[in-house]
Amino acid sequence: MEKDVVLQKYLSMCGVASRRKSQELISQGKVKINGHVAELGSRVVVGKDTVTVSDKKVSYDSSDKYYIMLNKPRGYITTMNDEKGRKCTADLVKDIPARVFPVGRLDKDSEGLLILTNDGDFANRLIHPSHDIWKTYRVTVKPLITEQQLTNLCIGPEIDGKPTTPAKVEVILEENGRAVLEISIKEGRNRQIRKMCEMVGLEVARLKRKSIGNVKLGMLTPGKWRNLTPEEIKSLSK
Repeated sequence: MEKDVVLQKYLSMCGVASRRKSQELISQGKVKINGHVAELGSRVVVGKDTVTVSDKKVSYDSSDKYYIMLNKPRGYITTMNDEKGRKCTADLVKDIPARVFPVGRLDKDSEGLLILTNDGDFANRLIHPSHDIWKTYRVTVKPLITEQQLTNLCIGPEIDGKPTTPAKVEVILEENGRAVLEISIKEGRNRQIRKMCEMVGLEVARLKRKSIGNVKLGMLTPGKWRNLTPEEIKSLSK
């Protein structure tokens, strides 16, 4: 049955990217419908219209959905395509028999838990602010953290003039002029943990995401991936 949907939703349904990233692709003029450059707000008749991204045809297949946990190593950028030829997450999931995209991101110098999927609705629910999903990071900072800095991190320092929501912060270890912290936040702004630490006078030496909600990275080897269990998918979908 033909179904009329907005273009960015269609692209996420096809596993091209999240709706937000799809909007960027449309704005950049990389998306065409029936050979014509598309605009934000364009709509697609599923099964009838031909849609291309960077001149490559994309289509919707509802038969197989993939929900992947990847342990992203440092040095990889969170994208499925990089025009500069840099190492990216796409290089680590080539053996997945479907087009998947990352839900959220970790910057190049960060590592740890990254979720990828080809289910656009699942991705949209996961990143929507109203869902209040805690994300926990193990963060090594320099120098040693003071009580005031700890308090300021918990309260939520301002980033780019906007306050962050309160965080959970626990000091795990202090030695040799450095501290290891466990920081949990509900937001997902660009480089948020690094900027929060910078605002209180701390330098991040290492950052690793350990969990998203009840889904934990565990002992998954860096650079490897596994399927999420049905229980994990359900917990993230609530």
